[in-house]
Amino acid sequence: PHRRAVEHFTEWDSWVALTHDDAEGALAIAGLPSAAKDPDEAAKRFDLLILRRQLAQLQGDAVAAEQIRETVQAIASSLLAKTAIPSVAEQAELIEAVAGDDWWVDVSLALLEIVRLRLRGLVRFVERTRRNPIYTDFEDTLGDAITIHLPGITPGTNFERFRSKARAFLKKHDDHVALQRLRRNKQLTPEDMDSLEVMLVAAGGERADIVWAAGQSGGLGLFIRSLVGLDRAAAVEAFGDFLGSGSFTVDQVRFIDLIVDELTANGSMEPARLFESPYTDRAPVGPGSYFPDADVDAIVEILDDIRERAVPREAA
Repeated sequence: PHRRAVEHFTEWDSWVALTHDDAEGALAIAGLPSAAKDPDEAAKRFDLLILRRQLAQLQGDAVAAEQIRETVQAIASSLLAKTAIPSVAEQAELIEAVAGDDWWVDVSLALLEIVRLRLRGLVRFVERTRRNPIYTDFEDTLGDAITIHLPGITPGTNFERFRSKARAFLKKHDDHVALQRLRRNKQLTPEDMDSLEVMLVAAGGERADIVWAAGQSGGLGLFIRSLVGLDRAAAVEAFGDFLGSGSFTVDQVRFIDLIVDELTANGSMEPARLFESPYTDRAPVGPGSYFPDADVDAIVEILDDIRERAVPREAA
């Protein structure tokens, strides 16, 4: 019964000037079932986010528009850390623009739609952070304000900006021997670490930032590898002996491919990630769904070996 309206709204011209009758017709077909199904939940959430921004812009809701702008900028900033993934690298210029403030000045609905279409499939690469709630049960009282001098404390730098600058600098010097050893999963030496630290300083990093980054990442080598990723051929080679030790099913090989994708993007991977999305999307109870215990242990050993190669042998 709604075929005429369905055919009408498949034409782009019908959306150029939406009349009152057209709006009623659109509402009538909005709830019709569709055979098109998108299993990418993150992409659909991003669609909704951009739609809310477009509506806020049309309705003049500046508060909601600014809140959504900050959320989209945070997503774009997170994607800048994933440029080792080819599909993300293709949109690097747009992602960098969206992460900045200038792009959002007088942004049009059409530009927001372009961002939705080009980035919706990349949102799944954004790492989800988990925060444990902290509960307090005390009464806070304020006394007289006093000035406390803290000798040796200098103003901090914008760490995310430092990461972006370091990533860009390292990309331009991708042919550096120490950086190639790190990306190709070769065992690092103390001399390699000295060279990598010099590169970070040359990229504009402060000593305090470098020390903090190394501590948070488990070592300077792992921090730098999180910026540049692991060479995909090296990640595949790390699992070469494992996959060559027997015959594996299609599901098992695809599971290993997911690991290779994450190693390529992030440079290393904690074994606990095997029990999180996207791995549990394929194997609900983790790798044990597809592999026997001996093979799971072998996969964990490979992941640990990849991490250890980013740490100088003397310090490992």
